[in-house]
Amino acid sequence: MWVVFTKASPYKKRARSLAIGWTLLIFILCFLPGNEIPRVDIPFIDKWAHVLLFAGFSFFWLGAGPTLNIPRLLALLLITIFVGWLVEYIQGHYVEGRYQDDMDTLADSVGGLVGIIFFVAGTFIANKKLTQ
Repeated sequence: MWVVFTKASPYKKRARSLAIGWTLLIFILCFLPGNEIPRVDIPFIDKWAHVLLFAGFSFFWLGAGPTLNIPRLLALLLITIFVGWLVEYIQGHYVEGRYQDDMDTLADSVGGLVGIIFFVAGTFIANKKLTQ
């Protein structure tokens, strides 16, 4: 299982497919009209949903090309932030019943960072386990 976190991972194509599917899921869920979203009485549930969606986004894209290269990790974080902002912009301007929320963009960014941190931690654990 730990080989998923290495450059020699045989699962890169599957991870790429999963990353593409996850990205599409983000767009589908975020572009639902406001009246189609169920109301849930859990504080900040929408922010947690954004964190989870974008943590998955960065984690799965790293699975498609495992790396510890700092510039690539920063590039992925910037891409995650941009995609989060783009989703919010489109919601605010083109989706009925939705609005642009800067706190959602912040939650997307935090989620992207969390996904990267989890993947990097997994990579370090994998390197230790696979070299023993």
